[in-house]
Amino acid sequence: MSMTLNEAVERQKEPLLQTLCESIRIRSVQQPAQEGAPYGPGVQQCLEHALAAARGLGFATVDLDHQMGWCEYGTGDEMIAVLGHLDVVPEGDGWSFDPFGGIVQEGKVFGRGSMDDKGPTMAALYALAALRDSGLPLRRRIRLLFGTNEETGSADMKYYKAHGGELPVMGFTPDGEYPVINGEKGIITVDYTTRYTQSGPVQLASITGGTAHNIVPAAARAEIVCPAEQRAELMQLAAGERISCTETDRGFTLQAAGVSAHGATPEIGINAIGLLAMALDKLPLSAEAAARIHFIAETIGLDTTGAKLGIALHDEASGALSFNLGTIEGDAEGFTVRINYRYPVTFTYDDCAPTCTRAFAEAGFAMGNESHKACLYMPEDCALVKTLLGVYAQETGLPAKAKSIGGGTYAKAIPNVVAFGPIFPGDEVREHKPDEFIEVDKLMKNMHIYAQALYQLAK
Repeated sequence: MSMTLNEAVERQKEPLLQTLCESIRIRSVQQPAQEGAPYGPGVQQCLEHALAAARGLGFATVDLDHQMGWCEYGTGDEMIAVLGHLDVVPEGDGWSFDPFGGIVQEGKVFGRGSMDDKGPTMAALYALAALRDSGLPLRRRIRLLFGTNEETGSADMKYYKAHGGELPVMGFTPDGEYPVINGEKGIITVDYTTRYTQSGPVQLASITGGTAHNIVPAAARAEIVCPAEQRAELMQLAAGERISCTETDRGFTLQAAGVSAHGATPEIGINAIGLLAMALDKLPLSAEAAARIHFIAETIGLDTTGAKLGIALHDEASGALSFNLGTIEGDAEGFTVRINYRYPVTFTYDDCAPTCTRAFAEAGFAMGNESHKACLYMPEDCALVKTLLGVYAQETGLPAKAKSIGGGTYAKAIPNVVAFGPIFPGDEVREHKPDEFIEVDKLMKNMHIYAQALYQLAK
């Protein structure tokens, strides 16, 4: 007896919950590589569990050298992909229940990975089973990719591409937000180092601030060496809003109190390193050190657009470039800053990186380590985005407009893929936080959406 796609989805509810809870109970946090487990035994166990679940549903599976795996359904020369991941971030502190307990309680599935990304990945697996059970005809194959290294670099998908992994004509990752994320800014992280000599009575002895390149620093600190008779005057000169001074045996310390924020939205934070540099810029430091500090204070300061560096790019699709001075670390002979900036989706690396490096070079800084993730952009009127927006609107009754973000999703790991769910507008975001959960109703809604999306893309 034939059944509708919605009926077929509803029949998968209990198997989905059981498989998801089993998956959550596997601590799939990356660990040192072992034979047969390039990302550690927990991740490999979780991959084996997912592939076994897929085989139990009747799908053919592949384990690609334990780097990642997939299951597949259908025939046809072209392939539609769903890209999910089974690895999770460490549990951290602050949980009120076992982070790897995998329990269903009060209408929620609790545990690390329930939202990011085991829950949505398993929802996609059982959506695929429902689509098969519905008997709806398809002209394209559907491949569900089980990633294993999204949280720590996406080496799994680099391996997939390097070893002949088939690329989809279209696809999505359930690792973002609804309605559709069609644009992800390019991300550049780079170190700049300067060295200098100091002479004179007032010197910068040390400077430190920030915890990570992609977080607006909430605190920064500098130690100043100066004669005792100058301390009171200099402390008064440097002190101000969010700047405190404390006398020491050698001079005094300056402490800046900022407001933390994610590097994708630095404008909602207050950069403590910028505050500190502006305070230090008021002091009569040794000439070379003074010049370097002045550059940081004057050219960057609290700006989050890169305007004075010459990289204030903007487009209609994704807005303005986001600039974050993430960390600073140095002593009496020099310091290193780590910068993280995200350029709009219609621009390229060459539109901003050389200009930024040239500005730092002219100020006496040398470039060190650099990493770059190119932007992702698929126009709202392309077939993939239009189809997914249509499915979202149909299944939710909500407005459907694509959006761009400053962060990055798994979609950047392979071509022709965008982020599609699982987070609905207004939802509490619990991924990477204590007490991660996904509501059962939302999990089921995702499965309905994914089943319909797979059908519309593959028919």
